[in-house]
Amino acid sequence: MKKLQIARTFVMLLAPVLPSLPALAQSVQNPATGVYLQYGSAEHGTDSWSGGVMLPWNWSYALGSGKLTGYWDLSVSRWSADYQGGNRSTWVLGAQPTLRWHPAQGQSPWFLQAGLGVSYATNHRYITDHKEFSTRYNFASHLGVGYLFGEQRKNEISLRLEHHSNAGIKEPNPGTNFLQLRYARYF
Repeated sequence: MKKLQIARTFVMLLAPVLPSLPALAQSVQNPATGVYLQYGSAEHGTDSWSGGVMLPWNWSYALGSGKLTGYWDLSVSRWSADYQGGNRSTWVLGAQPTLRWHPAQGQSPWFLQAGLGVSYATNHRYITDHKEFSTRYNFASHLGVGYLFGEQRKNEISLRLEHHSNAGIKEPNPGTNFLQLRYARYF
């Protein structure tokens, strides 16, 4: 139910900018450094709030009809879930190299992205009433779609699906999937 609410919120936030899409013809450049705030929801009521920084790589590559760029995504997250009649929070640090593709030779404000990196639970392993991770270190991968808007396209909104697990290094390895809504601002 929460995932549906997040998707609806994303559509409502995006709806005002859709009519202006044809008027946006400026090229998307390699972005400057960005900061973000992100909310995520996983099964069994796990919530995640994250803040982070995006540090651009100094390269781009023509790929098909679009332009490929990349950046480092460094984050701090608080995962919160029910555990033994209370609420248990796990603090997670993350680092994900991320590739981003803009269509129309990089001129479109829309983008697709994918990343694969690592996460580390700083205070304890992630344990809920429904899941128990066996390791504090895990792999994190995501797929996302987003849109740049505003003056000089310094604002971004994106919807992401992110998976965390230890890739079978140690059991149990239930993994968890977050549906995430992110707002970012570039400077």
